[in-house]
Amino acid sequence: MLGRTGTFRGHCRFELQQCRPLSSPPPPPLPELSRLHYPASSGSRKYRTGWEAGPMSSAQINSILKANEYSHNLPRGPASHGVLGFHSNMLPSNLPGEDRRSSATCLPGCGGVQFGVFDGHAGAACAHAVSQRLFYYIAVAMLPLQTLAELERAVQEDRAVPPLLEWHKHPQDHSCPDGGAISFHSLRNYWQERLEDGDEEDEDSGRVTSALVNAFCRLDYDLSVEAQVHLSMSSPRRLSLRGEAFSVSSPLRVALSGCTACVAHVSKGVLHVANLGDSRAVLGVQEPDSSWSALSLTNDHNAQNPDELQRILGEHPLSEQRTVVRHDRLLGLLLPFRAFGDVRFKWSAEMLSRVYETRPDILSAVSEAVRVLPPYYLTPPYLSAQPEVTRHRIRPADKFLVLATDGLWELMHRQTVVQLVGQQVTGLQQQRPFIPAAGVTLSSLQRLLLERRGRALSVLEDQNAATHLLRHALGDDGYGAVAPNRLARMLSLPVELARRYRDDITITVIHLNEPDL
Repeated sequence: MLGRTGTFRGHCRFELQQCRPLSSPPPPPLPELSRLHYPASSGSRKYRTGWEAGPMSSAQINSILKANEYSHNLPRGPASHGVLGFHSNMLPSNLPGEDRRSSATCLPGCGGVQFGVFDGHAGAACAHAVSQRLFYYIAVAMLPLQTLAELERAVQEDRAVPPLLEWHKHPQDHSCPDGGAISFHSLRNYWQERLEDGDEEDEDSGRVTSALVNAFCRLDYDLSVEAQVHLSMSSPRRLSLRGEAFSVSSPLRVALSGCTACVAHVSKGVLHVANLGDSRAVLGVQEPDSSWSALSLTNDHNAQNPDELQRILGEHPLSEQRTVVRHDRLLGLLLPFRAFGDVRFKWSAEMLSRVYETRPDILSAVSEAVRVLPPYYLTPPYLSAQPEVTRHRIRPADKFLVLATDGLWELMHRQTVVQLVGQQVTGLQQQRPFIPAAGVTLSSLQRLLLERRGRALSVLEDQNAATHLLRHALGDDGYGAVAPNRLARMLSLPVELARRYRDDITITVIHLNEPDL
């Protein structure tokens, strides 16, 4: 309808559809864990287990690590907006996994390339919906009014609507696409309101920042409205429009679950990062001496951020100072202070009570924590979907950007992440064909080849930088190398144990400039 998808098999048509949201029961209590200690570089999570894993071959390890890896190179020229390509991978610990990822090129208007990682909680429904819909909202927020008017005329005249996005996805990423008629209706309302307002910001007046903030907030608003509309229906039914069936209970499931989001938008050599929650974006910078440094482009929106803590406390009466944040969680329940969905922290108490009383069919499909009114729920909303946006003009020394959900950052420090990616991409450069310059002596050529061989030996079998990070995050031996036994042990944990030792991990590494050799 509004997008097309590119995979490693080529391009195909992608139509928005509604799918059944995913949910999973909480894992059973764990036995006392001992024996294995897995130190995280950040010191934030420790692993002890008595689980005895069977032997895993190198092929089995690679099969698990590489099952969801994806890479894509963008064509050189203005259409790439300064992005060479990207590597991405996902490793779930929940079943089903609650993380999602997206990447796409904006086709009409000013264009740009977008990347996002989305960390779901209380089920995967919200992360799935946001990963499929947010980029359309960003495109609509940025498009010139003339382009939006052309879209509206095409819909009114029942003509084909030109695609807004070209998706770059692993086939499994869109095996259950979300959206359908209700999503298109909400998106169309958004561009109609933009046309009615008639306001169009200039290029140099924070247009991209404003568009990102508006797109995030509008999508969250629409998720809430869609859920309220279908809440009024007394029982789940199925509707069909344009041949697309979708469950009217799905919007409520989406709104009751939640997700954080970290989105990068690159256009004409300028990078904007919009962050909501505790996923992170870290820039890999190659210094003049060829060393690597990490530049954080996001702040965590949780109790560990003093500014964020003061913001949330300042939005509620002094009488709630001890209850708004308890045990470093919002109302004692939620770790991130900003997220999509999670209407149990946004709707009125009366509206939530109506959900609990009239829709047991929905509540039975979500986690137990969502089924009751939060304690000390006095002055909602408590949760915000307004992102924090950072603008950065890409410099020659900025070689790559790492977007990742908190599952990675719980295991590795940002400097370690940048160091590993920097060494990996530099090592891959060394594997390219070497053509000596004219006049090089035999002894000089031998020395150059030996140096080249030494650098290449540091590169593991991973051509994908995101997979390289996953391997080190789970198998690091504490000295910068990977211990195969430790890696096998972490990958072979049964489902009921895995979530206790690591979170879902989703990583996208965006290559901006060739590394200096």
